[in-house]
Amino acid sequence: MTPIPHIGAFTGILLAAGRGRRFDPSGERDKLMAALDDGTPVAVAAARNLLTVLPHVVAVVPAGCEARARSLEAAGCRVTVCAHADDGMAASLVHGLRASLHAQGWVIALADMPWVEPATIASLVDAVDEGAHIAVPTWQGERGNPIAFSRGYLPELLGLRGDAGARSLLKTWPVTEVPTADGGIRRDIDTAGDLARGADA
Repeated sequence: MTPIPHIGAFTGILLAAGRGRRFDPSGERDKLMAALDDGTPVAVAAARNLLTVLPHVVAVVPAGCEARARSLEAAGCRVTVCAHADDGMAASLVHGLRASLHAQGWVIALADMPWVEPATIASLVDAVDEGAHIAVPTWQGERGNPIAFSRGYLPELLGLRGDAGARSLLKTWPVTEVPTADGGIRRDIDTAGDLARGADA
């Protein structure tokens, strides 16, 4: 059953600026454009999961990845190019935030995690709507992605630097854990062998 899109002031930020060097050290094959079992590119599948729930999704891509940018735009994302993406994940995140400063909250997702269920994303937004400032999903007692933030943490998010990303804030600020039955929150794609849905997590 497809969840009803969540109506609210939340924006999704899809971090799609990674180079995927573990996937293909030569840099010739774009991990985020690699096809899953059903032929959908990895990043497009991740974007669709967000767009099922959130009416606005900002996809952050690096310079020089035109095919990636076009595919995400066609999927329904607002694409923005981060010239400093190679400085680390925080640079891409801050870039995406600055492109959506109007939002009342954000769901920050990784483009190499295509199996997160839309229902999980909706549950994170609901948790923040109900008073949580940071909401993170769990599966079998382990935290995963994406992460939802209320607007109250915007200054801390904009102050991030390096490759730590938003997860570094989870070590110092109160976090609401949202239990799920969604193993996709713990599955990313590092190698070509990870592309099959039935691959080991």
